[in-house]
Amino acid sequence: MKPINDRNFDDLSEKFARKVYGGLKGDIRLAVIWRDLLAVIPNIETQPPLRILDVGAGLGQLSIRLASLGHEVVYNDLSEKMLEAAQEAASDAGVIDKITWLHGPYQSLDYERHELGKFDLVFCHALMEWLAEPELLVGSLQSWLTPKGRLSLTFYNHNALIYRNLIRGNFHVLDAEFSADSGSLTPGTPLQRDLVQEWIGLSGLQTDYSSGIRVFHDYVTTLRGGHMDAAAVIDMELRHSRKEPFKWLGRYIHFICSAVEI
Repeated sequence: MKPINDRNFDDLSEKFARKVYGGLKGDIRLAVIWRDLLAVIPNIETQPPLRILDVGAGLGQLSIRLASLGHEVVYNDLSEKMLEAAQEAASDAGVIDKITWLHGPYQSLDYERHELGKFDLVFCHALMEWLAEPELLVGSLQSWLTPKGRLSLTFYNHNALIYRNLIRGNFHVLDAEFSADSGSLTPGTPLQRDLVQEWIGLSGLQTDYSSGIRVFHDYVTTLRGGHMDAAAVIDMELRHSRKEPFKWLGRYIHFICSAVEI
């Protein structure tokens, strides 16, 4: 396999845990994704076990939650430090032995294809925008799905990056070719949803469900009123994350996809 130039989070794992999942940003992300999953798979908390592949699974919150519900989960991440943190959390939750742990780039999963088989549900959240060749990802993920399987995909929204810089007056950022700081959690390849939709279609998938993640939270510069109440913020994010035009302002876009019916 050719060398992998995708972003490894080993040097950002602690910052990621602190800045995203140490606060409201991560709570909103998990709340929106879980609400969306329940909308598409209403019985996910009670039905017989699903086979689930979590690609670029990071700190493993969804892997752990689903393993706790009895589902058969395979975790994958390029970052060894992320994997270690996820295993520690899984151990605390009593499910470390209920998850199959695979360390390496998502491309390396191909070597495990015979042993892994197909999956009812594939997660890939906030990975695409960190890849050297993001256009190859959806086709690879599709290949892991059962005929009736679903793909849950999130990606960093290019339009949200523009809008945030407009609000903050960072016009110089918009006048130059975008380049992310190597120590930043802002990814180097923000993506247009139309382009991602094109890749989805080319992979034989269709988008059944869409929402925005953090449709207003990240744009707030002065906290006031309901902004001071975390539960109220999550409630408002959930209320507006499926509505147009607000969902397309999300810092991340969430698509749930399935095979095109023939």
